Amino acid sequence: MAVTLKEARSVRGVEAILERPDGVRIPFLPLPTPLRDASGRLVGAINLLVDLRERNASEEIAQRFAAIVQSTDDAILSIDLDRIIAGWNSGAERLYGYLAEEIVGRSITILIPADRLHEENTIIDRIRRGERVDHYETVRRRKDGSLVDVSLTVSPIKNAAGRTIGASKIARDITERKRSEAQIATLAREAEHRSKNILATVQATVHLTQADTVEDFKQALNGRIQALANAHVLFAKSRWTGADLRTLVAQELSPNCQGEHGRALIEGSAILLEPSTAQTVGVCLHELATNAAKYGALSRQQGRVRIAWSQTSDGRLVRSCAETGGPPVVPPMRQGFSTRVMKKMVEGQLKGEMRFDWRPEGLACELPVAL
Repeated sequence: MAVTLKEARSVRGVEAILERPDGVRIPFLPLPTPLRDASGRLVGAINLLVDLRERNASEEIAQRFAAIVQSTDDAILSIDLDRIIAGWNSGAERLYGYLAEEIVGRSITILIPADRLHEENTIIDRIRRGERVDHYETVRRRKDGSLVDVSLTVSPIKNAAGRTIGASKIARDITERKRSEAQIATLAREAEHRSKNILATVQATVHLTQADTVEDFKQALNGRIQALANAHVLFAKSRWTGADLRTLVAQELSPNCQGEHGRALIEGSAILLEPSTAQTVGVCLHELATNAAKYGALSRQQGRVRIAWSQTSDGRLVRSCAETGGPPVVPPMRQGFSTRVMKKMVEGQLKGEMRFDWRPEGLACELPVAL
């Protein structure tokens, strides 16, 4: 194929451009070689043209790769076998806080906490054997002294003869992932604890429930479990910090008061009960409301219930309940089952004491518990 030199430009005084008849431009390197006769006299020259397209393509690939290394969020650095830092990208600057001019030429151990220096010895030994270290999770130290969780990938760097001369390291910040894993583990432990607590409470409720018939037993048990469920709805709304006492009281009285204004008087400041306390208080409120609806003030249209609470100077919560307008009250000859349920739960779970006053005009009770 005939090729003519249309234009030429000098790159370091050597490179030029050929344009073929079809318009394709080819970078080339002319290599003139003199021809001499037997006596050594110059008689001509051979001009070899070396096609530079492959070399230029390789240079372009190398430039692109260098740009990727510089722009990536991952920290990429290189060290020699004596652990001296030779390369440092912008990702490493962001992760560790050192500028390249501050750290290139220094030992990689500046980034390694004292209690993890042995890790670097192991890594270098593997690199000398030509091995690669994949996704090794560890801790490194920033310029400001703070520690950061990282995932390391370390690969050997070899020369043209295939001999390992150093290592390249890619470090990725996994702080957020570690934090998320810790939160998940904490939530899992908390869920396990809460599940056990719920099941233990339900089991205790089952054991404490008695009735003359199966139907009565089911009704009593369903009511107590529903009281626990009501408390858990409030826990979910507060992200398991607890349950508001006023809401808990209103929730348990509402079905028996049927929304009638004035039948229930609730007095007390806002208090958030922690979950285990709220569960017990919720069941006790259910028992009091159920008894008031069956036998006490709420069994009559004119009956009223007042529930109030306050905090004492020593940090205890004193909650009182008083009924009025119901049937005349006669002190029982023995403790009823509901009374025993409440006393056992308060004494066993809240370490408190429930006091009952069987007044003629209506039952009054008091529940002091530690907050």
